[in-house]
Amino acid sequence: MITIEFFHDVICSFCFPMSYRMRLVQKEFPEIKIIHRSFALARDEKDHEQMFGSRENAKNEILSHWVHANQNDDLHRFNIDGMKKTAFPFPTSMSGLLAAKAASVVGGQNGYWDAFDALQEALFVNNQNIEDLNVIQSVIKKTAIDFEKWQQAFNDPETLDLVEEDFRLATAYQLSGVPALIVNGKYLINGAQPLEQVLQALQTIKEKETPIIDITDTNQPNSGSCSMEDGQWVCKE
Repeated sequence: MITIEFFHDVICSFCFPMSYRMRLVQKEFPEIKIIHRSFALARDEKDHEQMFGSRENAKNEILSHWVHANQNDDLHRFNIDGMKKTAFPFPTSMSGLLAAKAASVVGGQNGYWDAFDALQEALFVNNQNIEDLNVIQSVIKKTAIDFEKWQQAFNDPETLDLVEEDFRLATAYQLSGVPALIVNGKYLINGAQPLEQVLQALQTIKEKETPIIDITDTNQPNSGSCSMEDGQWVCKE
């Protein structure tokens, strides 16, 4: 059994193409369990100011990252010119992460994924401010998630605790950036890697993790084996 913890942030440009690829991975390996984990590149505006000097500088610098992310994106979906014309500062992480986690409370991992992708599309394609609660609510209403239940979860302090727990897991895994895949709690696939490389890595892990199964017909006579029994080397015909 392969379990992938997919760490990402709603404002992470390289997480946008990676989420698309992970949906293709899920189709290729439907038996894989994917768990979505929150990671905050900028918890609040102070983080932007600390990293870039000001929120205005943050937006200019981050938009330069969009150029590379758009090249990485298989569908080249980023609307960079449109984002340059917007008047709002570049969004911070927490409102969108909380919205996605609330969606998981209502609709499980698929609910999280649908909300996450919808929020990222709102930012990177439609150039909406996904830090704005009105925008977030509008985005969620367009998904299949029960909006009233989502609203309750969004306002529940326990949902924030779930986001914070993801942050603690990221720290335990010593993650410094996203996107990042933690496979079976011990293998790291870091960055927005090409689909072929992700599939190859997962196939290698799958082969390593496959248990050895005895398929011998037990109704047949023993064909000979040696083993340790009570500290003695015993061989049987």
